[in-house]
Amino acid sequence: MTSMVVRALQEIFQPNEERLITYCHVSKYMKKKKTSFLCLVSTTSPPINITIVQVKETDKHTHKRKRSWALAELKNVDGYNESSETQEFDLHFDKLYRWVATNVKERHSFIHHLWKQAVKHIMKDMPTFKNVPLSWITEDAVTPENKFVSSPLLGDNDLTEDFQAITDKEQEDLKRLMSGCEFAISNAEAFMEILARDLSLLDGENVQCVLASEEQVEMLMGQLKVAIDEADRLEKQLDSYDEILCHVRDTMEKMEKKNSMISVVDKNNQLLLRELENIVTRLDLPRKYQETLEDADFTTPQGLKAAVEAGNALKVAMNSDIDKALLQMTAVQEQRRRFEKYKEKFSRSICRQLNNLFIHYGNHKGESDKTVEGLILPQHSGVHKELNSYIDLMHWIKVMDRKSYDSLKSVYTNSLGKLYERDLKNLFELAKTRIAAPGIATSPTTLIGLDRDMWSLETSTHDRKTYKVTLEQVLTQLEPVCLQEQQFCVAFFQLDVLSPSSKNTLTTLDGPEIDVNVVSPRKAEKQINEDVRNMMSNLFSCLKSELDSLIDHIKRQDSFYCMYVLVCLNQHVMSAQSTFLSNTFASVLIEVKRSLDQFMQMQIDSVKECKLSRKYKCGILPYVSNIEEFALNADCLLKSDRRADLEKWYTRLVDTILEYIAMHSNDHHKTPSQVIKMENYHHLYSLLSQLKISVLDAQRKEAKQKYNDALQGYVTLYFGRPLEKLNTFFEGVQARVASGVKASEVSYQLAFSKQELRKVINQYPGSTVKKGLESLYKKVEKHLSEEGNLLQVVWRAMQEEFIRQYKMLEDLIQQCYPGSMINLEFTIDDILHFFSDIARSH
Repeated sequence: MTSMVVRALQEIFQPNEERLITYCHVSKYMKKKKTSFLCLVSTTSPPINITIVQVKETDKHTHKRKRSWALAELKNVDGYNESSETQEFDLHFDKLYRWVATNVKERHSFIHHLWKQAVKHIMKDMPTFKNVPLSWITEDAVTPENKFVSSPLLGDNDLTEDFQAITDKEQEDLKRLMSGCEFAISNAEAFMEILARDLSLLDGENVQCVLASEEQVEMLMGQLKVAIDEADRLEKQLDSYDEILCHVRDTMEKMEKKNSMISVVDKNNQLLLRELENIVTRLDLPRKYQETLEDADFTTPQGLKAAVEAGNALKVAMNSDIDKALLQMTAVQEQRRRFEKYKEKFSRSICRQLNNLFIHYGNHKGESDKTVEGLILPQHSGVHKELNSYIDLMHWIKVMDRKSYDSLKSVYTNSLGKLYERDLKNLFELAKTRIAAPGIATSPTTLIGLDRDMWSLETSTHDRKTYKVTLEQVLTQLEPVCLQEQQFCVAFFQLDVLSPSSKNTLTTLDGPEIDVNVVSPRKAEKQINEDVRNMMSNLFSCLKSELDSLIDHIKRQDSFYCMYVLVCLNQHVMSAQSTFLSNTFASVLIEVKRSLDQFMQMQIDSVKECKLSRKYKCGILPYVSNIEEFALNADCLLKSDRRADLEKWYTRLVDTILEYIAMHSNDHHKTPSQVIKMENYHHLYSLLSQLKISVLDAQRKEAKQKYNDALQGYVTLYFGRPLEKLNTFFEGVQARVASGVKASEVSYQLAFSKQELRKVINQYPGSTVKKGLESLYKKVEKHLSEEGNLLQVVWRAMQEEFIRQYKMLEDLIQQCYPGSMINLEFTIDDILHFFSDIARSH
């Protein structure tokens, strides 16, 4: 395996004429899965360069150079400790590389050869070897190659390094010498003796030759001395050159540092120049703008345009983003103070102009549409049109001078507020004159618990239509005026743009930078709506009170005003495009809704407090009779989007009526309670059936059930048993049957014999029965009222009850007296004839 690795590594370096000295199989510290080879390599031709190369094995099991370092770059070798068994070591080049060897022998060999090559080839700045055994960094060190392995490839001793092959000429001379001695191969010792003898002879001859050429030798020595002197001179000359070069090098290094400093200074100067140019550009205000700010002309379109341009230029200059440190510069502060003076003078000019305009327009007569008849609220679009030319200046004031902005806004609202107050009062006064009966101090009384003749100021359909039309015209006239004014105020005073808070206000001199509070969209929208509402409330301060006064005026004419006023206001709340007007209408709407609740509660209380007259028959109770009139007046609310407001009260009102019909039926002594309940429940049921109000279906069914129960109770109580003796007789018969006597054998009882039955039947001839029915009809007629209109209904119910009793008696006769031929003296046809004749006769 080792030989295969060596061959693979040699194949990497041979193409570059490099020789592998040694290698070490390593991995990075804490990354043992990623292995590679650290190789120590030298060039084969002078000059000799020693390199440390990292070779990585690819996924295809081939080897590839990853990085390399010159041996001269090595600064430090750290073996961690002097133990030969340690596998970690560090190589410090430009940065520290930590390695872990997979074989301690390879680590030993690698570190030793590193030291040996460093000693041999590095003249100065020798790398330091620490935490390494001393035996590894000595000349005669025992390396793993010669201690454990005999490897000629990786041996790095002096013999192998100094070995040189013989030349071709030397090879020919050796062959010729050996050819002169035939025994040179077979007898090496003899050959060596001959060579030694010849060598001594040659040495002697050489000595003789040298002695013979003494003069030449002296000449040679002289030339050598001259050469040595020349070499010394050259060395001194080279030293002087070296000193010059060192001086040049030091000078160049100083020049390089100076150039670097010059570059830094130049860069700083450029940045400073750029910053100064930026400051000068931002704080520069052209002369023409200064003159305009000093003496602005707001009377001409050209003057207004120039004033707007100058103001915007000043705003940009004053609000420019400049570093806080630069604000401390005297020139910057002086320029900003100069800007502050321009701002104050320009702001005063604008305020003076707008203040005069606002006061002047406070007397504007307004425009009205001559083609529209009826109530008209003048509009002031002409004022808005003329003020719109100053909109940019107002926006400038808002940003640059908040105090003046608030003052101008106050002047505008005061001046235009008086104008709108005049117009609104004229409109509402005219509306009140169109509503009849002025000056009434008390509200009309329209309570369903009172008799109709006690109602006061009952409003006609025509009057109520006039009230509705008047209120509708007033609300319709308000919408365009308020919307137009709101749109103008939002645009002119820039109410839809949040202003800085008092803590972070715009400052232009020696203060914090411009900083507007960062708020959430919901809070921003809430703040904007509040600003708009406040300004509109100041402009139309009397609107709410005037509208309340108009509604109160209607209230004094009509008790049911809350019904149609609620519907009208609700429509305008939903359709109003002005948020202020919508909120105002909504506020009044809430008050009208409370009035509706109070009105309905009063109706319920009037039902509970209803007092019945005891002089006459009771008949239909007042609140049952009046509920129809109430339903007709409330129909407009029931058909609107606000029907739910009435429906909940309707159920409470009708439930109260159902409850108090029964309670009040016991308070009247001249009319039976069954009659009062029967007539009133029937009347209420009929009315609810006609109204077809779905929310009252349960109450309608309850009224019908209570009516039927009252009818049945009255018939049972007052019709009774007209054939009383017959009923008593058959009660005894039924008692005998119940005691165990057969029905067919009851006739054998003495008290219930056929003769006794005939006696009882003879007591009820047809004329007697008819006479009793006539008396009963008069009693029913006396009980029932004409307005209840239930006489025929009750009489028919009594007829059905009489027929039921007749059939029961006939059935008992057939069961208990079969074949006796005993029958009542009148038939069902006679009964029908009796009831019919009595009804027709009355």
